[in-house]
Amino acid sequence: MTFHIGPIPIHLYGVILMLGALAGAWLATVEAKRRGEDPEIVWDALTWVLIGGVIGARLWHVFTPPESMVKLGITTQYYLTHPLAILAVWRGGLGIPGAVMGGVLAFWLYARHKKIPFAYWLDIFAPGIALGQAIGRWGNYVNQELYGAPTNLPWAIYIDPQHRLPEFANQAYYHPLFLYESLWNLLNMSVLLYLGRKYRDRLYNGDLFLIYLIIYAVGRFFLEFLRLDPAEVGGLDINQMLMAVVAISAAAALAWRHRPGAPAPKPAQTSTRRRRHKKKH
Repeated sequence: MTFHIGPIPIHLYGVILMLGALAGAWLATVEAKRRGEDPEIVWDALTWVLIGGVIGARLWHVFTPPESMVKLGITTQYYLTHPLAILAVWRGGLGIPGAVMGGVLAFWLYARHKKIPFAYWLDIFAPGIALGQAIGRWGNYVNQELYGAPTNLPWAIYIDPQHRLPEFANQAYYHPLFLYESLWNLLNMSVLLYLGRKYRDRLYNGDLFLIYLIIYAVGRFFLEFLRLDPAEVGGLDINQMLMAVVAISAAAALAWRHRPGAPAPKPAQTSTRRRRHKKKH
């Protein structure tokens, strides 16, 4: 869906994604202030994270295109031989796993550059990441993509014929898969905000981000069963398999950190706190 401001086309898909990113960053500033940190770090890091996230999301799509696109000849090989097609992100084709990986990598580089504790700030960002995903999924709605199996449930959504898969051309109503994931992400955000306040003194730096990964991956794993157009590698749904690996790995890391006899968590001392400490002396 596109509208124009003068001669400039504005793609609603991109606008929704940007709103999600800004909302997520705003929530991260709220969390930073609550911890006594400088919220400007969030806005300063946002450009790095957005660039890394978009690159990662697009590359994930390029290397794991959905089955319907493969049938049309839009494969990884096609993208590699038509590099300009890779840049057409406004047509859809952004993979959340790649966005998270790219964004985290970019933030790691930013944290090293600014000399701030990476895991500590990941926890600050974690609820905002979930909120950004919850809002961004509505971009799939305006593009009429990421819908689930046909259904006659009261909340089913209508999909225009041109956006239906050929084998479901006679089916008009489908599960709003994007909505299910959006609601799951809002639940994820709520859990993270609660745990970050209720058990702050019992959490290690990075724990909240691990919990984010567990909750998101578990939900995405089960939602993939409803997806009609999976991205397959070697006959397996690569997104579903990745989510299983992420959930198990993050849960194992969290369990190891909190094993009996593990040292008690220590509060992080960020660059913001160090600067304030120096000023007092």
